[in-house]
Amino acid sequence: MSFSRRNFLTTTALGSLALGLDAQTTRTTDGRAAQQRTEAPRVTGKTVIVTRVTGDQTVDRAYELLVNGGDTLDAAIMVGKGREDDPNDDTVGLGGLPNEDGVVELDSCCMHGPTRRAGSVGGVRNIKNVSLLAKAVMEHTGHVMLVAEGAQRFAKAMGFPEENLLTEKAHKIWLLWKENMSNQDWWGPGLADPSYKVPAGTEPPPNMSELWQQKIDQLNARAAALGIAPEDREHAIRRVLRPPAGTIHVSTLNAKGEMSGMTTTSGLAWKLAGRLGDSPIIGAGCYTDQDIGSAGATGSGEENIKVAGAHTIVENMRHGMSPREAGLDALKRIAHAYESNRAKLRFIDMVYYILRRDGEYAGVSLWSHDGGHPHRFVVHDGKSRVEETVALFQGEALPYPPQPYDPFKQ
Repeated sequence: MSFSRRNFLTTTALGSLALGLDAQTTRTTDGRAAQQRTEAPRVTGKTVIVTRVTGDQTVDRAYELLVNGGDTLDAAIMVGKGREDDPNDDTVGLGGLPNEDGVVELDSCCMHGPTRRAGSVGGVRNIKNVSLLAKAVMEHTGHVMLVAEGAQRFAKAMGFPEENLLTEKAHKIWLLWKENMSNQDWWGPGLADPSYKVPAGTEPPPNMSELWQQKIDQLNARAAALGIAPEDREHAIRRVLRPPAGTIHVSTLNAKGEMSGMTTTSGLAWKLAGRLGDSPIIGAGCYTDQDIGSAGATGSGEENIKVAGAHTIVENMRHGMSPREAGLDALKRIAHAYESNRAKLRFIDMVYYILRRDGEYAGVSLWSHDGGHPHRFVVHDGKSRVEETVALFQGEALPYPPQPYDPFKQ
């Protein structure tokens, strides 16, 4: 089997990516939010859902639930649960790609605007619907977050079924990574370490396209040897060369002005066991304030934790920023933390999904593209559609950990 590198790494060469800061106009400087206060957004009677593109399969049913009087958190979870139940979505729930040990660990959090409650779970194994488990923590305990073994015991007590979440398809992709790329892992100092230097050899060489095709061909042969079906090999190779962060966020608003948010994930593929990203962190992967709005994230979880991205965005809107301005400001804070050092920033990506109480919304991203395609998000306000994000930088992030472009380096 062979396939073209054209759609696979169309923009991987965008290490010399154009900076899009000058094209953006916001009322911020150096990543600091303007402190102009305004009245809380008024209720406009709009019903709106904002989510990741993968939520488009269930967003119509969730919208129908809202317009028929259903709870905003139930609608958000309906979208996320649809992905958790789908074994072909390897970024969430059943079929999610595992950690470096080959074990699937799931995270989720939720916030219910009308009652101002929250629930969260992290590092959960063998429980598929962690979005519902996070809601159960919110409803049936006096806590906000349960993790690992304690979360699993709670799930069992609440009647959640235990099952093996590692599908045969995901297992074979893990084997392909283990055999070919596991020397490029998450051990060692990260990008934020002051002494970290991007390894030599990560700059795209003139014959990059030829080298990538050789690497793809090499992985394709190994995928065949592992028994990966021909129609699944391109996807498997993408996952090995570009490990997905793996998340879906949903923010919802009903006609009464009630809001909720939910984020669920299988986390970063090939992560260290026990790693928690931003998805189970209230204020990072998800934050909802009934008076203002809701926001959530997908992307580089470690970076989002450090800027408390979702909370920052909602607070920005509280101080008068539009959803778009609020999201771009949070992205600028990430860039500012690296002193806008593009040699490091090109290994980071982030997408924010933002919904204000008056129904205004935005999708913003650190980079404009991912996997050769524009970053996009789904909005449903009576009609479901896909829109492109507003990007801080033009171009595409590169995979992390940094990979030398020599396809034969092991």
